[in-house]
Amino acid sequence: MSDRLDGEKSETVAWRTPRWLRGPRPEAVPGVVGTAGVIVGLLNLASGVFARFRHSRMHALAEVLPGAVSPLAAAASIVVGILLLLLAHGLKRRKRRAWTAAVALLPVGIAAQLVYRHSVCGAALSMALLVFLVRHRREFAALPDPRSRWKALANFVVLGGASVGIGLVIVSSHPAKTVGSPTLWERVQHVLWGLFGFEGPISYTHHVDYTVGYSLGALGLLTVATTAYLAFRPEHPAARLTDDDERQLRELLAKHGARDSLGYFALRRDKGAVFSPTGKAAVCYRVISGVMLASGDPIGDVEAWPGAIERFMEEARAHSWTPAVHGCSETGGQVWTRETGMDALELGDEAIVDVADFTLSGRAMRNVRQMVKRIERNGYTTQVRRVRDLEPEELEHVQKAADAWRDTDDERGFSMALGRIDAVKDGDAVIATAHLAPAEGEEPGLFGDLKALQYFVPWGPDGISLERMRRDRSADPGMNELLIVAALQTAPDLKIKQLSLNFAVFRSYLERGEKLGAGPVMRITRGTLLFLSRWYQIESLYKFNDKFRPRWEPRFVVFRTTRDIPRIGLATMQAEGYLELPRVLRRRKAAEPQPCAHTVEPVRAADVVERAA
Repeated sequence: MSDRLDGEKSETVAWRTPRWLRGPRPEAVPGVVGTAGVIVGLLNLASGVFARFRHSRMHALAEVLPGAVSPLAAAASIVVGILLLLLAHGLKRRKRRAWTAAVALLPVGIAAQLVYRHSVCGAALSMALLVFLVRHRREFAALPDPRSRWKALANFVVLGGASVGIGLVIVSSHPAKTVGSPTLWERVQHVLWGLFGFEGPISYTHHVDYTVGYSLGALGLLTVATTAYLAFRPEHPAARLTDDDERQLRELLAKHGARDSLGYFALRRDKGAVFSPTGKAAVCYRVISGVMLASGDPIGDVEAWPGAIERFMEEARAHSWTPAVHGCSETGGQVWTRETGMDALELGDEAIVDVADFTLSGRAMRNVRQMVKRIERNGYTTQVRRVRDLEPEELEHVQKAADAWRDTDDERGFSMALGRIDAVKDGDAVIATAHLAPAEGEEPGLFGDLKALQYFVPWGPDGISLERMRRDRSADPGMNELLIVAALQTAPDLKIKQLSLNFAVFRSYLERGEKLGAGPVMRITRGTLLFLSRWYQIESLYKFNDKFRPRWEPRFVVFRTTRDIPRIGLATMQAEGYLELPRVLRRRKAAEPQPCAHTVEPVRAADVVERAA
């Protein structure tokens, strides 16, 4: 009680204090500093690129300095400006190393502003930012992000391109002191030679060639130095599931795995895990583009969830990551929002079929029934077994087929994909396969009579969750329906009571938008989703799932503020493997089957179009 009263007293005092005397809120300091870093960086960059003012109070002092000082100051101003622009994002995220680098660079920028540009105003702004950084140094304590050496290549390409562009501006910013009228190609040559420290084909008067040469050399040195630093610095790999983590997660799943159909996907090796203090619950996550993205509900005892969530939030604060949860259930969303103060938004619905209620009889199942009967008449047969029951040779055969039928180079998916078929680790998983014996005189295919497969991971002791659907491109349309029906019909023999199908994104918006009396907002939302369905199978996936008459379980995304939603969306698309430009540009390619059944595009377009017709 005393703590609360003290807090209330402090708030009262703060309310009485004028706002301009209190300064910025602690959580707003990094954002202010990051924006100021961008402004000061641009000022330093402009100061080094463009010629100095000839009529200033600092001009008389600069004239008595050695001749090489002024060109070096111009180069230093450019380098400091670029580095401050690169550090601005780290300052916004309270990174300690970004703070240290900025404090070291600002004095150099101040000296360069005074010596070359003679700008008292620019130097004063830099000094103000330096004082602000030192005063609020305790706000910048975030640890480094996971990193890899691929950033070195990205830095070389991006910064190298920027150096060429800035170099062209530098070369062209002294038209009155350029000898002759150099062409664009000559200017490009001069920039390229200058980045490597050599003289180019352009000549200048009044010693401007020294200023241009030092500036271009500094840009080239900056590109090489930062690339080398990123390439040879100690690597901090992204979080990975250790053997001990996996053992603890399997123990939790054995006790509480029936609660969430997505729980088993926590065993992906590219996820990290944080456990509650008691070890009775865990949150699994990946860090992508500064977003700490958890998937599904926490694993383990519901009463221990708050402890695991608190550890998750502590880790996010320590690294200044943006916390988010993708695909949690309604119960999980309520616990997350209650414990963290974050908000939730309905993302879509998961289709779950109860085995006891499933039947092919009735008018509602007419299309599925006819499709399955037609394929069976064409000679297709099915097998549904536990993965541990496959012979090693057959399992290897299935694994090769699954890899060959994949559209991407690597397995993709995050929250609802396991990324492997392993009889040792995942022996309770279920695999359904479709076979077609070759006709007389016809040579068998690369994988014999195997034409399609579906893989289901365990969901507690009596459930399975669809992980991937793969098929040979030469197989008849309707393999997905055939194998799902086969799995449901074989489920009682495997003691399976429920089966989780695909995850339909924004299903409720599509359903409500097509109802009689839907309002204009809902109709516009549905129209937008239909438009996006031309590239991503949003509507067709919902229609495909709905054919099996499932019950729909809502799934949510949990986020801190609405301004984080675009960033979380991009991180989720990266995690799921859908942030690929070629797939956005090619509509037909985007409609082909995907490896993860729970993601946005698991259904082959040919199947959907044929049934829709």
